[in-house]
Amino acid sequence: MLLLEPFSKYGLALKNRVVMSAMTRNFADHDHNPTDLMRAYYERRAAHDVGLILTEGTIIHPLGDGYPNVPYIYTDEQVEHWKHITDAVHTHGAKIFCQLWHCGRISHPDYLGGALPVAPSAVRPEGNAPHMQVPMVTPRALEHDEIPHIVDMFREAAKKALAAGFDGVEIHGGHGYIIDEFFDSRINQRTDEYGGSVENHCRFGLEVVKAVLEVAGPDRTMLRISPSRDMRGLYEWPDLQEMIAYLVPQLDQLGLRMLDISCARSDTLDIYHTTSGKMVRMVRPLWPHIIIAGASLPPDKAEKEITDGLVDLITYGRFILANPDFVKKITTGEPLVPYNPDMRNTLY
Repeated sequence: MLLLEPFSKYGLALKNRVVMSAMTRNFADHDHNPTDLMRAYYERRAAHDVGLILTEGTIIHPLGDGYPNVPYIYTDEQVEHWKHITDAVHTHGAKIFCQLWHCGRISHPDYLGGALPVAPSAVRPEGNAPHMQVPMVTPRALEHDEIPHIVDMFREAAKKALAAGFDGVEIHGGHGYIIDEFFDSRINQRTDEYGGSVENHCRFGLEVVKAVLEVAGPDRTMLRISPSRDMRGLYEWPDLQEMIAYLVPQLDQLGLRMLDISCARSDTLDIYHTTSGKMVRMVRPLWPHIIIAGASLPPDKAEKEITDGLVDLITYGRFILANPDFVKKITTGEPLVPYNPDMRNTLY
Protein backbone atom coordinates (compact mmCIF):
# COMPACT_ATOMS: atom_id res chain seq x y z
CA MET A 1 0.00 0.00 0.00
CA LEU A 2 1.65 3.24 -1.17
CA LEU A 3 0.00 5.20 1.65
CA LEU A 4 2.13 3.30 4.17
CA GLU A 5 5.37 3.18 2.20
CA PRO A 6 8.26 5.65 2.62
CA PHE A 7 8.12 8.82 0.56
CA SER A 8 11.02 10.97 -0.59
CA LYS A 9 11.00 13.96 -2.92
CA TYR A 10 12.67 17.39 -3.03
CA GLY A 11 14.60 16.62 0.15
CA LEU A 12 11.48 15.69 2.13
CA ALA A 13 11.97 12.11 3.39
CA LEU A 14 9.09 10.54 5.34
CA LYS A 15 8.47 7.09 6.78
CA ASN A 16 5.03 7.05 5.09
CA ARG A 17 2.57 9.33 3.31
CA VAL A 18 0.30 9.92 6.32
CA VAL A 19 0.17 13.58 7.36
CA MET A 20 -1.39 14.86 10.56
CA SER A 21 -3.34 17.92 9.49
CA ALA A 22 -3.11 21.23 11.34
CA MET A 23 -5.88 21.44 13.96
CA THR A 24 -6.41 24.37 16.32
CA ARG A 25 -6.43 23.03 19.90
CA ASN A 26 -6.23 26.13 22.20
CA PHE A 27 -3.97 24.57 24.83
CA ALA A 28 -1.03 27.00 24.90
CA ASP A 29 -0.36 28.84 28.15
CA HIS A 30 -1.34 32.46 28.81
CA ASP A 31 1.97 33.65 27.35
CA HIS A 32 1.22 31.64 24.19
CA ASN A 33 4.02 29.17 24.91
CA PRO A 34 3.48 25.55 23.87
CA THR A 35 3.10 23.35 26.93
CA ASP A 36 4.16 19.90 28.14
CA LEU A 37 0.66 18.66 27.34
CA MET A 38 1.16 19.77 23.75
CA ARG A 39 4.54 18.04 23.65
CA ALA A 40 2.97 14.77 24.80
CA TYR A 41 0.12 15.17 22.28
CA TYR A 42 2.44 15.59 19.30
CA GLU A 43 4.94 13.02 20.52
CA ARG A 44 2.20 10.40 20.89
CA ARG A 45 1.33 10.75 17.19
CA ALA A 46 5.01 10.65 16.18
CA ALA A 47 5.56 7.52 18.27
CA HIS A 48 2.68 5.87 16.42
CA ASP A 49 4.34 6.43 13.05
CA VAL A 50 2.65 9.48 11.56
CA GLY A 51 5.02 10.45 8.75
CA LEU A 52 4.61 14.24 8.87
CA ILE A 53 2.98 16.40 11.53
CA LEU A 54 1.65 19.85 10.69
CA THR A 55 1.26 21.85 13.88
CA GLU A 56 -1.84 23.70 14.86
CA GLY A 57 -1.91 27.23 13.51
CA THR A 58 0.92 29.16 15.18
CA ILE A 59 0.60 32.94 15.40
CA ILE A 60 3.47 34.85 13.77
CA HIS A 61 2.91 38.19 15.57
CA PRO A 62 0.65 39.38 18.42
CA LEU A 63 -1.28 41.57 15.97
CA GLY A 64 -2.13 38.48 13.91
CA ASP A 65 -3.88 36.65 16.76
CA GLY A 66 -7.55 35.74 16.71
CA TYR A 67 -8.16 32.82 19.09
CA PRO A 68 -7.71 32.09 22.81
CA ASN A 69 -4.65 30.17 24.03
CA VAL A 70 -3.13 29.49 20.64
CA PRO A 71 0.68 29.14 20.44
CA TYR A 72 2.94 31.80 18.96
CA ILE A 73 6.31 31.59 17.23
CA TYR A 74 7.33 35.16 18.06
CA THR A 75 9.49 35.39 21.19
CA ASP A 76 12.71 33.59 22.06
CA GLU A 77 10.88 32.00 25.00
CA GLN A 78 8.29 30.54 22.63
CA VAL A 79 11.08 29.19 20.41
CA GLU A 80 12.64 27.44 23.41
CA HIS A 81 9.33 25.82 24.35
CA TRP A 82 8.78 24.63 20.77
CA LYS A 83 12.22 22.96 20.86
CA HIS A 84 10.90 20.48 23.45
CA ILE A 85 8.23 19.44 20.95
CA THR A 86 10.43 19.18 17.88
CA ASP A 87 13.04 17.20 19.82
CA ALA A 88 10.37 14.78 21.07
CA VAL A 89 8.92 14.27 17.59
CA HIS A 90 12.36 13.67 16.06
CA THR A 91 13.11 11.01 18.67
CA HIS A 92 10.55 8.83 16.88
CA GLY A 93 11.75 9.52 13.34
CA ALA A 94 8.82 11.71 12.33
CA LYS A 95 8.99 15.14 10.72
CA ILE A 96 7.15 18.25 11.91
CA PHE A 97 6.34 21.53 10.13
CA CYS A 98 5.16 24.68 11.90
CA GLN A 99 2.02 26.21 10.40
CA LEU A 100 2.52 29.99 10.20
CA TRP A 101 -0.72 31.84 10.88
CA HIS A 102 -1.98 35.41 10.71
CA CYS A 103 -5.73 35.57 11.32
CA GLY A 104 -6.37 38.85 9.52
CA ARG A 105 -9.98 39.93 9.91
CA ILE A 106 -11.02 36.68 11.66
CA SER A 107 -10.29 38.17 15.06
CA HIS A 108 -11.54 40.65 17.64
CA PRO A 109 -9.96 43.56 19.55
CA ASP A 110 -10.07 41.45 22.74
CA TYR A 111 -7.38 39.22 21.17
CA LEU A 112 -5.35 42.21 19.97
CA GLY A 113 -4.96 44.40 23.01
CA GLY A 114 -7.82 46.60 21.85
CA ALA A 115 -6.57 47.09 18.27
CA LEU A 116 -8.82 46.41 15.31
CA PRO A 117 -8.07 43.35 13.20
CA VAL A 118 -6.49 44.15 9.84
CA ALA A 119 -7.51 42.98 6.38
CA PRO A 120 -7.03 44.02 2.75
CA SER A 121 -10.30 45.99 2.99
CA ALA A 122 -12.76 47.03 5.68
CA VAL A 123 -15.25 44.21 5.07
CA ARG A 124 -16.79 42.71 8.20
CA PRO A 125 -17.02 38.90 8.46
CA GLU A 126 -20.35 37.30 9.26
CA GLY A 127 -21.07 35.61 12.56
CA ASN A 128 -19.41 35.79 15.96
CA ALA A 129 -15.75 36.25 16.79
CA PRO A 130 -13.86 32.98 17.40
CA HIS A 131 -14.78 31.42 20.76
CA MET A 132 -16.80 34.52 21.68
CA GLN A 133 -20.51 35.27 21.79
CA VAL A 134 -20.07 38.71 20.26
CA PRO A 135 -20.33 39.72 16.60
CA MET A 136 -17.30 40.08 14.39
CA VAL A 137 -16.06 43.64 13.99
CA THR A 138 -15.28 45.58 10.84
CA PRO A 139 -11.52 45.28 10.31
CA ARG A 140 -9.18 48.11 9.48
CA ALA A 141 -7.94 48.15 5.88
CA LEU A 142 -4.17 47.84 5.72
CA GLU A 143 -2.32 50.92 4.53
CA HIS A 144 -0.17 50.27 1.50
CA ASP A 145 3.08 50.71 3.41
CA GLU A 146 1.94 48.26 6.12
CA ILE A 147 1.73 45.30 3.75
CA PRO A 148 5.51 44.70 3.55
CA HIS A 149 5.54 44.54 7.36
CA ILE A 150 3.08 41.62 7.27
CA VAL A 151 5.34 39.88 4.75
CA ASP A 152 8.25 40.46 7.15
CA MET A 153 6.23 38.87 9.96
CA PHE A 154 6.04 35.63 7.96
CA ARG A 155 9.74 35.84 7.10
CA GLU A 156 10.79 36.32 10.73
CA ALA A 157 8.46 33.60 11.96
CA ALA A 158 9.98 31.16 9.47
CA LYS A 159 13.44 31.96 10.83
CA LYS A 160 12.25 31.35 14.38
CA ALA A 161 10.55 28.08 13.41
CA LEU A 162 13.76 26.74 11.92
CA ALA A 163 15.64 27.89 15.03
CA ALA A 164 13.12 25.89 17.07
CA GLY A 165 14.07 22.73 15.19
CA PHE A 166 11.13 22.41 12.85
CA ASP A 167 11.78 20.47 9.65
CA GLY A 168 9.93 23.14 7.71
CA VAL A 169 7.00 25.56 7.73
CA GLU A 170 3.55 25.63 6.25
CA ILE A 171 2.26 29.08 5.29
CA HIS A 172 -1.44 29.22 6.13
CA GLY A 173 -2.95 30.70 3.00
CA GLY A 174 -6.45 29.31 3.42
CA HIS A 175 -9.67 29.27 5.43
CA GLY A 176 -10.43 32.98 5.25
CA TYR A 177 -7.32 34.26 7.04
CA ILE A 178 -5.03 37.08 5.91
CA ILE A 179 -3.55 35.59 2.72
CA ASP A 180 -6.87 34.08 1.65
CA GLU A 181 -8.49 37.48 2.21
CA PHE A 182 -6.20 39.00 -0.41
CA PHE A 183 -7.03 36.15 -2.81
CA ASP A 184 -10.80 36.67 -2.44
CA SER A 185 -12.23 39.57 -4.45
CA ARG A 186 -15.35 39.71 -2.26
CA ILE A 187 -13.13 40.70 0.66
CA ASN A 188 -10.25 42.37 -1.18
CA GLN A 189 -11.72 45.55 -2.61
CA ARG A 190 -8.44 47.43 -2.92
CA THR A 191 -7.71 49.67 -5.88
CA ASP A 192 -3.90 49.61 -5.62
CA GLU A 193 -1.57 46.88 -6.93
CA TYR A 194 -2.90 44.45 -4.29
CA GLY A 195 -6.46 44.45 -5.61
CA GLY A 196 -8.56 44.54 -8.76
CA SER A 197 -7.07 42.00 -11.18
CA VAL A 198 -6.39 38.31 -10.64
CA GLU A 199 -2.67 39.09 -10.72
CA ASN A 200 -3.07 41.74 -8.04
CA HIS A 201 -5.19 39.51 -5.80
CA CYS A 202 -2.35 36.97 -5.87
CA ARG A 203 0.44 39.49 -5.26
CA PHE A 204 0.48 39.48 -1.44
CA GLY A 205 0.39 35.68 -1.17
CA LEU A 206 3.20 35.36 -3.69
CA GLU A 207 5.27 37.93 -1.80
CA VAL A 208 4.85 35.92 1.41
CA VAL A 209 5.85 32.67 -0.31
CA LYS A 210 8.90 34.33 -1.87
CA ALA A 211 10.00 35.73 1.51
CA VAL A 212 9.64 32.38 3.28
CA LEU A 213 11.38 30.50 0.47
CA GLU A 214 14.34 32.84 0.86
CA VAL A 215 14.59 31.75 4.49
CA ALA A 216 13.62 28.08 4.38
CA GLY A 217 14.17 26.91 0.79
CA PRO A 218 11.87 24.70 -1.30
CA ASP A 219 12.47 21.53 0.74
CA ARG A 220 11.17 23.22 3.91
CA THR A 221 8.35 25.46 2.65
CA MET A 222 4.73 24.47 2.12
CA LEU A 223 1.69 26.59 1.28
CA ARG A 224 -1.86 25.73 2.31
CA ILE A 225 -4.68 27.06 0.12
CA SER A 226 -8.43 26.41 0.20
CA PRO A 227 -9.91 27.82 -3.03
CA SER A 228 -12.99 25.64 -2.56
CA ARG A 229 -14.05 24.62 0.93
CA ASP A 230 -16.96 23.59 3.09
CA MET A 231 -17.79 26.42 5.49
CA ARG A 232 -21.39 25.65 6.45
CA GLY A 233 -21.91 25.25 2.71
CA LEU A 234 -19.72 25.49 -0.37
CA TYR A 235 -17.46 28.56 -0.44
CA GLU A 236 -15.21 29.24 -3.42
CA TRP A 237 -12.96 32.01 -4.66
CA PRO A 238 -14.59 34.23 -7.27
CA ASP A 239 -12.83 33.91 -10.63
CA LEU A 240 -11.75 30.45 -9.46
CA GLN A 241 -10.39 29.05 -12.71
CA GLU A 242 -8.55 32.26 -13.60
CA MET A 243 -7.03 32.43 -10.11
CA ILE A 244 -5.77 28.84 -10.26
CA ALA A 245 -4.48 29.26 -13.80
CA TYR A 246 -2.39 32.26 -12.72
CA LEU A 247 -1.43 31.40 -9.13
CA VAL A 248 -0.18 27.85 -9.54
CA PRO A 249 2.38 28.54 -12.32
CA GLN A 250 3.56 31.60 -10.39
CA LEU A 251 4.19 29.43 -7.31
CA ASP A 252 6.12 27.02 -9.51
CA GLN A 253 8.27 29.83 -10.89
CA LEU A 254 9.05 31.06 -7.37
CA GLY A 255 10.40 27.62 -6.53
CA LEU A 256 7.66 26.34 -4.21
CA ARG A 257 7.45 22.55 -4.35
CA MET A 258 4.80 21.62 -1.74
CA LEU A 259 1.15 22.63 -1.96
CA ASP A 260 -1.47 21.64 0.63
CA ILE A 261 -4.98 21.86 -0.84
CA SER A 262 -7.42 22.02 2.04
CA CYS A 263 -11.19 21.96 2.26
CA ALA A 264 -11.45 23.15 5.91
CA ARG A 265 -13.27 20.02 7.00
CA SER A 266 -14.46 16.81 5.41
CA ASP A 267 -16.96 14.45 6.96
CA THR A 268 -17.90 12.66 3.74
CA LEU A 269 -16.44 11.75 0.37
CA ASP A 270 -18.96 14.13 -1.20
CA ILE A 271 -17.38 17.08 0.62
CA TYR A 272 -13.90 16.05 -0.51
CA HIS A 273 -14.87 15.61 -4.15
CA THR A 274 -16.80 18.88 -4.31
CA THR A 275 -14.04 20.93 -2.61
CA SER A 276 -10.36 20.02 -2.31
CA GLY A 277 -10.66 16.91 -4.49
CA LYS A 278 -12.07 19.08 -7.25
CA MET A 279 -9.21 21.55 -6.74
CA VAL A 280 -6.61 18.76 -6.87
CA ARG A 281 -7.92 17.84 -10.31
CA MET A 282 -7.67 21.46 -11.45
CA VAL A 283 -4.20 21.98 -10.00
CA ARG A 284 -2.47 18.72 -10.93
CA PRO A 285 -2.11 19.48 -14.69
CA LEU A 286 -0.33 22.73 -13.72
CA TRP A 287 1.70 21.35 -10.80
CA PRO A 288 4.14 18.42 -11.18
CA HIS A 289 5.34 18.77 -7.59
CA ILE A 290 4.08 17.58 -4.19
CA ILE A 291 0.36 17.86 -3.53
CA ILE A 292 -0.94 17.25 -0.03
CA ALA A 293 -4.69 16.70 0.34
CA GLY A 294 -7.24 14.11 1.38
CA ALA A 295 -9.04 15.44 4.46
CA SER A 296 -9.43 12.06 6.17
CA LEU A 297 -10.18 9.97 3.10
CA PRO A 298 -10.72 6.27 3.90
CA PRO A 299 -7.45 4.42 3.22
CA ASP A 300 -8.69 2.70 0.06
CA LYS A 301 -9.87 6.01 -1.42
CA ALA A 302 -6.63 7.71 -0.36
CA GLU A 303 -4.66 4.94 -2.06
CA LYS A 304 -6.54 5.53 -5.30
CA GLU A 305 -5.79 9.27 -5.20
CA ILE A 306 -2.10 8.34 -4.87
CA THR A 307 -2.01 5.62 -7.54
CA ASP A 308 -3.92 7.89 -9.94
CA GLY A 309 -1.10 10.42 -9.55
CA LEU A 310 -3.36 13.11 -8.10
CA VAL A 311 -2.05 13.38 -4.53
CA ASP A 312 1.34 12.56 -2.98
CA LEU A 313 0.63 12.87 0.75
CA ILE A 314 -2.70 12.38 2.54
CA THR A 315 -3.89 14.60 5.40
CA TYR A 316 -5.81 13.21 8.34
CA GLY A 317 -7.30 15.44 11.02
CA ARG A 318 -10.14 14.07 13.12
CA PHE A 319 -9.11 10.45 12.52
CA ILE A 320 -5.68 11.10 14.04
CA LEU A 321 -7.13 13.26 16.81
CA ALA A 322 -9.33 10.32 17.85
CA ASN A 323 -6.73 7.63 17.05
CA PRO A 324 -3.10 8.45 17.88
CA ASP A 325 -2.32 4.93 16.63
CA PHE A 326 -4.08 5.60 13.33
CA VAL A 327 -1.24 4.22 11.19
CA LYS A 328 -1.16 0.93 13.13
CA LYS A 329 -4.93 0.55 12.87
CA ILE A 330 -5.08 1.05 9.12
CA THR A 331 -2.11 -1.31 8.77
CA THR A 332 -3.78 -4.10 10.75
CA GLY A 333 -7.38 -3.34 9.83
CA GLU A 334 -8.42 -2.58 13.41
CA PRO A 335 -11.57 -0.45 13.75
CA LEU A 336 -11.03 3.26 14.28
CA VAL A 337 -12.40 5.09 17.30
CA PRO A 338 -15.05 7.49 15.97
CA TYR A 339 -14.39 11.18 16.43
CA ASN A 340 -16.75 13.15 18.62
CA PRO A 341 -16.61 16.88 19.46
CA ASP A 342 -15.95 16.21 23.16
CA MET A 343 -12.47 15.05 22.17
CA ARG A 344 -11.55 18.70 21.59
CA ASN A 345 -11.70 19.28 25.34
CA THR A 346 -8.53 17.30 26.04
CA LEU A 347 -5.10 16.79 24.48
CA TYR A 348 -5.15 13.01 24.30
